[in-house]
Amino acid sequence: MSQVLHTPPPGAAHSGEDDLAALAARHGLSVSGARPGLPEYVRQLWARRHFITAFATAKLTAQYSQARLGQVWQVATPLLNAAVYYVIFGVLLGTKHGVDDYIPFLVTGVFVWTFTQSSVMAGTRAISGNLGLVRALHFPRAALPISFALQQLQQLLFSMAALLIILFCSGIPAGPSWLLTVPVLVLQFAFNAGLAMIMARMGAKTPDIAQLMPFVLRTWMYVSGVMFSLDKTLRETHLPHAVQVLLEANPAAVYIDLMRFALIDSFHASQLPHHVGAYALGWALLVGVGGFVWFWKAEERYGRG
Repeated sequence: MSQVLHTPPPGAAHSGEDDLAALAARHGLSVSGARPGLPEYVRQLWARRHFITAFATAKLTAQYSQARLGQVWQVATPLLNAAVYYVIFGVLLGTKHGVDDYIPFLVTGVFVWTFTQSSVMAGTRAISGNLGLVRALHFPRAALPISFALQQLQQLLFSMAALLIILFCSGIPAGPSWLLTVPVLVLQFAFNAGLAMIMARMGAKTPDIAQLMPFVLRTWMYVSGVMFSLDKTLRETHLPHAVQVLLEANPAAVYIDLMRFALIDSFHASQLPHHVGAYALGWALLVGVGGFVWFWKAEERYGRG
């Protein structure tokens, strides 16, 4: 007894797929987890701005909830770091010599650097550390690294209250230049958020990168003039011109120096690198916008096994 296998005519399978696609489109259905276009993605992200803010605030509040001193650690932690750096670098290694108002100089550098450092570290775990949320709810995944960068900005604003006290105790009065801190923080936040999104995409694919980043960040800190005057060091050493340009264009150093210029009277414009404003704006646009677009390109892959 013979059996005849009936195969569909060529093109029938594609015709069925086309019919299903047309049916789905007619009823407003779309592929689950598909990446929206960039303008639509931005619109969805803006629509969830209240979630981003609330999530950042909740994370900041919960950060020290188990500690006895609670939110005091938001200010105490960077101050203790600054005290350690003052003893080791300022006193033992003598980096405070030749630097006016060294304590405000150092504390400003530590606070601004911590903003970038913490944003990077939080970004590496933004997706891999919140897989339950990513897999359970539908929302633009960029909301997570942006909210972590916003959390670190809120942390910095708490620390700035302590910095203002240090400035007043050091005899530095408030002045019009303090208003420059607003655009500097806006540009640094754009840079940090973009960097957090870059690290979030890398960390989502390779979680081990979170173990490597502390070593990378420590190296970056040592070349960013956090504990010493980068301008003074470059004037006193004979480094190749290309190295000097790289150190002056270092985004961490750019934002630190701009904040010092805004807050500390003894930090003059002559100590800023050439084209510092262009550097600050350029890094914010390049990393902020570029990091956002690069993160968006992998939107449909986040949370997948």
